[in-house]
Amino acid sequence: MREAAIVAFGQSDHRRDSAEVSEVEMLMPVLHEVLDAVGLRAGEIDFTCSGSSDYLAGRAFSFTMALDGVGAWPPISESHVEMDGAWALYEAWTRLLTGEAETALVYAYGKSSPGDLREVLTRQLDPYYVAPLWPDSVSLAALQAQALLDAEDAEDSGADERALAAVAARSRTAAEDNPHAQVTGSPPPEALLNEPYLVRPLRRHDCPPVGDGAAAVVLAAGDTARRLCRRPAWIRGMDHRTEAHSLGVRDLTRSPSTRLAAERAGAFEAPVDLAELHAPFTSQELILRRELGLGLGLGLGEGVRVNPSGGALAANPMMAAGLIRLGEAAAAIHRGAADRALAHATSGPCLQQNLVAVLEGDVL
Repeated sequence: MREAAIVAFGQSDHRRDSAEVSEVEMLMPVLHEVLDAVGLRAGEIDFTCSGSSDYLAGRAFSFTMALDGVGAWPPISESHVEMDGAWALYEAWTRLLTGEAETALVYAYGKSSPGDLREVLTRQLDPYYVAPLWPDSVSLAALQAQALLDAEDAEDSGADERALAAVAARSRTAAEDNPHAQVTGSPPPEALLNEPYLVRPLRRHDCPPVGDGAAAVVLAAGDTARRLCRRPAWIRGMDHRTEAHSLGVRDLTRSPSTRLAAERAGAFEAPVDLAELHAPFTSQELILRRELGLGLGLGLGEGVRVNPSGGALAANPMMAAGLIRLGEAAAAIHRGAADRALAHATSGPCLQQNLVAVLEGDVL
């Protein structure tokens, strides 16, 4: 099969509010960064794909404004997904594998600050039975977290409120080394447990920050990738699956779609040394780790570094956070900090849709 790799990654500094700049102004420096990293101009890219949501901007076809900033004339080969940019990367990857392109630019952005994100996200729910009730994203995550804590095997799996606090403390402490993170640093888990509940059993530290941000990657195939990057992050496999739309027919304590996507992507064929998991809520990291066998003596094995960037608990720009997980994993391979990495992205309520990619670097 034709080889394809991530050869450049860039992201903005994620902030709670970026009212002074538009989506295009927030995005353009990131695009220039990744193109400069590989020495290409926008006109030299064979395929462009983006991920964003009109619901955040509050206007139809808002992504065309960003496309004008990228440069759509002379005419370019372009596509857009109304999802996280990780799915835009998947589309671009397939273009490279089929030989329709040698290079691709993928970008994603989201400005959550203009509206109430918790209300906006209710629009992705089942429009007949659930959305009319207006359950917000944090409340749904709290239902999932409580189900996890109440599960029969909760004690055996170590799922309790202290485990949630430990995830938050580890993630945001790791983010101190991430110059782009929105939230960094944390008290120890014991101190976090003294904080009041936001929506029981979730406290504020169990939830992602709301903020604005953008990210972009450049993909290239075969020898082109080797020419553009000293150590490309080869995408050895990538797959995405979805759960049933109705929350009532799912076991919210499990994520079989993540497990299946990981199997189809080849995640269990060899150990990984790094995993970037898109877990906006601490309880979701525990669910993902169980499905992937991270830290439980199964599957991928022990000693895997999970979210050394801080993950979505440090910065969670809507429609870009999943792409950032792939970009962070690729960047670790670029700089020699990892040899084989797993990246995960999610979309929808309670880990509804999940994408898993396996990245590898050439032997140094």
